[in-house]
Order: sequence, then C-alpha cells, then structure tokens
Amino acid sequence: MIKRSFDIVFSSLGLILFLPLLLIIAFLIKLESQGPIFFRQSRVGKNNRDFKIFKFRTMFIGSDKKGLLTVGNRDPRVTKVGYFLRKYKLDELPQLINVLLGNMSFVGPRPEVRHYVNFYSESDLKILSVKPGITDYASIHFRNEVELLRESENPEKFYIEHILPDKIALNKKYIEQNSLLTDIKIIFKTLLTIIN
Repeated sequence: MIKRSFDIVFSSLGLILFLPLLLIIAFLIKLESQGPIFFRQSRVGKNNRDFKIFKFRTMFIGSDKKGLLTVGNRDPRVTKVGYFLRKYKLDELPQLINVLLGNMSFVGPRPEVRHYVNFYSESDLKILSVKPGITDYASIHFRNEVELLRESENPEKFYIEHILPDKIALNKKYIEQNSLLTDIKIIFKTLLTIIN
C-alpha cells in the first residue's frame, strides 16, 4: 500500500514537472523521423500478464522487426535523437505513465518480452510475483548491456546464456530484499549511474 502510494504521488509529480521536457523530446522525435512519438511494446508483468510498456521511440519505424536486442550504441536502427535519449535514459520517462496506471512501479525487475520469459525455469517465475519496475539491480549492473552485445559474435545467444541468467539472479535478490528502503537505495544508485 505504501509503495503504491509512493508510485502514484511521484509518477504524477514527475509527469507534471517533466512535461516541458517531454514536449521538447516529442517535438524532436517527430522532427527527425516519421512515425509515432511513443514506442509501445508487449512486456510480461506481474502474475505473468502481458501489458504495453511506454517508451519514447528511438528507432526508425519497423526496426523492431529486425531483432529484439539493440546491439551497440551506434546500432544503425537508432535515430540521432534516439541515441541521445538512450544514453541518458530519457527514453524511459514515458514509463511514468505505466507507473501511474499501476502496471509498473518505480523499482522492480525490468519487464522482459515474452520471448525471453519463455526461458525462465519454474523457480524463476517468482520474479513475476511483483510488479516490474523502471529500474532495478540489473539495470544498474548491465548499464553497458548494448556494448556487451555488440562485442559478441552471437548477441542473441550471449544474452540468453550469459546476461539473462545474471539478470534473473539479481531479480531474485531484489525480491528477497524487497522493501521501501531497498527501493530508495536503488533509485539513488540509478541516478548516480546516469549522472556518471
């Protein structure tokens, strides 16, 4: 109950405070390339239910059909504005809408697409017992994920065999330590990671 109240209050404040920035970003996205402002994708949320996540569109239209993973910061599918947004995590700001709607929280396991959830073991599915979040331990640990994938000969295989298991372990760690204090610590660590 406390966590939900926290989410409602601060997602509402965030949307109000960041409104000028959100409008500027929306204008720049439309100025550079054709297509919608938002990229909406199905992700797996609490209780193994799919929901649509909101992000600012950072790729050219149809790019998601060429692969689920972004490989390297200079992936040719990413627009110039998109590169900047991704670098400073500004593409994630629209997820404040998801938090306000109640299908995400500020802190919680990052929601995966169904394709990767299908690789979860039975015990891994307990990750889906909590709401997914905008940030978590894995987001901080794998802040350079796109570069790790770029250096791999087979990004898809590398993600499934190396990155995904580590993310699952970190998500389980979060569930074991789940508390408002843990959430606040993760939020501050995330902000420090973005600044640095």
